[in-house]
Amino acid sequence: MLHPSTHVIRRALISVSDKTGIIDFARNLAERDIQIISTGGTAQELKNAGVPVVSISEVTGFDEILDGRVKTLHPAIHGGLLGVLDNPKHVHQMEANMIQSIDLVVVNLYPFEKTLENPASTHDDIIENIDIGGPAMIRASAKNYRWTAVVTNPARYDEILSALHTHNGAIPEDTRLSLAHEAFAHTAYYDGMIAGYFSRKTASEASSNLLPTTLSIALRKEQDLRYGENPHQTAALYKQSGTSAAYTDIFRYLHGKELSYNNLLDIDAAAKLALEFLGATSGETAVIIKHTNPCGVGSGATLKEAYLKAYSCDTTSAFGGIIALTGELDLETAKTVDEIFTEVVIAPSYAPAALELLQQKKNRRLMTVNYDALRTALRLEVKAIAGGMLLQSADTLLWNTDGTDVVTKRQPTNDERKALEYAWRIAKHVKSNAIVYAASDRALAIGAGQMSRVDSAAIAARKAEAAGIDLKGSAVASDAFFPFSDGLLETVKAGATAVIQPGGSVRDAEVIASADEKGIAMMFTGVRHFRH
Repeated sequence: MLHPSTHVIRRALISVSDKTGIIDFARNLAERDIQIISTGGTAQELKNAGVPVVSISEVTGFDEILDGRVKTLHPAIHGGLLGVLDNPKHVHQMEANMIQSIDLVVVNLYPFEKTLENPASTHDDIIENIDIGGPAMIRASAKNYRWTAVVTNPARYDEILSALHTHNGAIPEDTRLSLAHEAFAHTAYYDGMIAGYFSRKTASEASSNLLPTTLSIALRKEQDLRYGENPHQTAALYKQSGTSAAYTDIFRYLHGKELSYNNLLDIDAAAKLALEFLGATSGETAVIIKHTNPCGVGSGATLKEAYLKAYSCDTTSAFGGIIALTGELDLETAKTVDEIFTEVVIAPSYAPAALELLQQKKNRRLMTVNYDALRTALRLEVKAIAGGMLLQSADTLLWNTDGTDVVTKRQPTNDERKALEYAWRIAKHVKSNAIVYAASDRALAIGAGQMSRVDSAAIAARKAEAAGIDLKGSAVASDAFFPFSDGLLETVKAGATAVIQPGGSVRDAEVIASADEKGIAMMFTGVRHFRH
């Protein structure tokens, strides 16, 4: 009785865009007296190498038509792929229609991904690189994997040849199942790229299509990570195909220990915060991140000045932090950075002497960042929850498009306005509830992630006091409205003279009255920046 694991491979169909290793593989098949059917360019390449080939047209009785768009979509092919050989009805129908079983299919698809990532590709180029016959053959073979083995990955050619040798010309059923899994993953990734392209082609920032009814994300593993959020958790980095900027387009690893899951989260958070100040302030900016929260931000005429301001905000938390810089890292700044332990340093580029110095510590990770690519990639954010995923547009808005409103009797001074904007840009990147005390060129104290906004204000003030930082005359940003006056009054007690917040509380009038009573200037943005 026929059984898949002892079914001898007698006919193979080969049609590949990626021709890596195909000649040697096909030659080995031919040496086992396996008939090879092939298409177009693949057939010609095999013939040129002296491998005997039967053309698709000889099997179907039809020439390829429509510029090669139709060549394998024929019952003589798909009947051979889909026939269940231990089903007498299938066997009878195949014999009646003179259809022979195709036992092995070796197919990989038109280079859609490469075409998509080529900036010179036109829409027509991309459309013509959508494979039709290939996915149909792969899916048919994978569905009928017990009788038609399907190979989509050139890395498995040697494994297939070994199996044929070991099992007297057959391929074990567990190998067939593994190949089918890989084949369906291959077509799913391919279709995900295509769906993603059309989604981006039809979407706009103002369109509801930004959050499509059906979401297709094509991801390919880029690298395994040391571990996940904790050492007992596994993790990997996946690249989203076809996006305008993937992770490896934004960040480049130069030196240091292997990156962990937490490192990547912190790198992402640090670079996004640094991007917030790129072009928004004169000179350079440095940010320091710890567990995705800012613990220091500073701006100055030079990177060294900016870094020292950022570091002074919280010298304790800066130890083991992640540093992101807006300009090329020079030697003087590198010497200052080198004085404490830092997990990761991120900069657009490094002066050769600075890179040489920082590379002397073998475990410190050094990364470059392309801020233009990062800005382009700020489109959608995805988070997993039990049983599903949450999707949202990226938080790229600073405040209400009409600007800010001063809601108190006292107007902020020009210096206070600058400090309020500085604090507000930082607050966007602090876990809620977020309170940020700032001057016009640096963060002074940061309260993050507390269940109470009053606690965030008080904790930040205590940290500043412990560090010898005077908050008198500081500006404060709150990522969401003050529900009561107590949070506002806590910041006033610490020394703040100006506050920026979204507004929108049912008690706004009460909070404004408290600010007026204390002589505080307060601005409403009309936009909140929760970070969960």
